Amino acid sequence: MAELLRVQGYAATGLQQLARAAQAPIGSIYHHFRGGKREVAAAALRQAGAAYIQLLPLLLDQHADLPAAIEGAFAAAAEDIANTGWANMCPVGTVAAEIADTEPELRQVAAEVIASWVDEGTRYLAGRGLAQADARTGMYAVLSALEGGFLLARAQRTVEPLLAAGHAVSAYIATMPLWVPGVQGGGDASGGDVVHVAGDAHLRGEQG
Repeated sequence: MAELLRVQGYAATGLQQLARAAQAPIGSIYHHFRGGKREVAAAALRQAGAAYIQLLPLLLDQHADLPAAIEGAFAAAAEDIANTGWANMCPVGTVAAEIADTEPELRQVAAEVIASWVDEGTRYLAGRGLAQADARTGMYAVLSALEGGFLLARAQRTVEPLLAAGHAVSAYIATMPLWVPGVQGGGDASGGDVVHVAGDAHLRGEQG
């Protein structure tokens, strides 16, 4: 169902479509999901959310420099949305925007998925050297810019919003101090010094 939600939203997705997509009778769907369409959608959002956050390390691990990694991830998202003919890229964002005022149970599920993204992303960015508070703020910046970039890109049929958002978030992350393990001279409990993220790759090269 996540694919149907991504493409056409919650209201336009009916149980008949769900049954055809699942290649199962409607009775079987009701047997496993007593809450009907709403419960199926909730399960689909949770499943999609768990899968989507796994893309974060896959995209960002490609670059040693964190700001460059973030800008590269936005560029990849821009390429994807253009290559799919400006398809809606995120079922969670689609449903959250559509039902926030009309389906409180699904809104809560979407909120929980987003909270899990923030938590997972915070852990990842902290593992890349950002302080905990900066990592959380940075992850919210990434998510907000990405979801907004998708919306503007689809409406305008151009990748410019996503590329601009990636550049802006990258520049913002570059202002955050980074703990680099193994640098002599004090710093945190691991013995690293605090430096600016923008100099990450250069500093690591000097220490090597």
